[in-house]
Amino acid sequence: MAPVLAIDGLVVERAGRRIVDGLSLSLEPGDVYALLGGNGAGKSTTLFALLGLLPRSGGRIAVAGHDPATAPDAVRAATAYLLENVALYPSFTARENIDYFLDLAGTPRAAGAVADALCAVKLAQSAWDRPVGGFSKGMRQKTGIALALLRQTPLLLLDEPTSGLDPAATRDFHVLVADVAARGVAVLMVTHDLFGAADVAGRIGLLAGGRLAREWQAAADSPRFDLNQLHNGFVSA
Repeated sequence: MAPVLAIDGLVVERAGRRIVDGLSLSLEPGDVYALLGGNGAGKSTTLFALLGLLPRSGGRIAVAGHDPATAPDAVRAATAYLLENVALYPSFTARENIDYFLDLAGTPRAAGAVADALCAVKLAQSAWDRPVGGFSKGMRQKTGIALALLRQTPLLLLDEPTSGLDPAATRDFHVLVADVAARGVAVLMVTHDLFGAADVAGRIGLLAGGRLAREWQAAADSPRFDLNQLHNGFVSA
């Protein structure tokens, strides 16, 4: 079976500088991969290249078998992308936002599917028909995940998804990510949060200067990662 996401020697240059320099990784269905790094490490640039929003200077990318340089529409149809601040229309309710974006993507759904998705992400039913302009960030993230579930894409990209969330909301979000992965979706999450990544990811990569400086694989037992080893590796990279 071909991987959902395959990146081989990715190079992205901007203004004559290499932002991503030879990145290689792959994700199978159900994988959760956390890509860590400081500001300017190349994390978000990697996501933009995967979506075809930035041209690459070298290497290969395949998303569900499609190259974003030659088949950007097919790549975006196979990908759900959740920004740090989920882009929703504030005057629309949660249900209206989801219906609108599904219609925009041409995604069919069965009767009751939106309600089922909102239940699955544990958004309180009292919030379903309220304008999302009054939602907390955690509630907006749940709405975004519900939309991703309904799109039924094989790949979910998350860009700093827990930034600004309190610890309880962060834990809730990680449970949602694990549930999405359990459905067979491959998840690539870029984040600054080392210990949060260890809570949900099966693999963690550390991006530094556009290169994959370190990579860790989760252990089969609990705790899945040696947190001291992760911290020391992150600091020394």
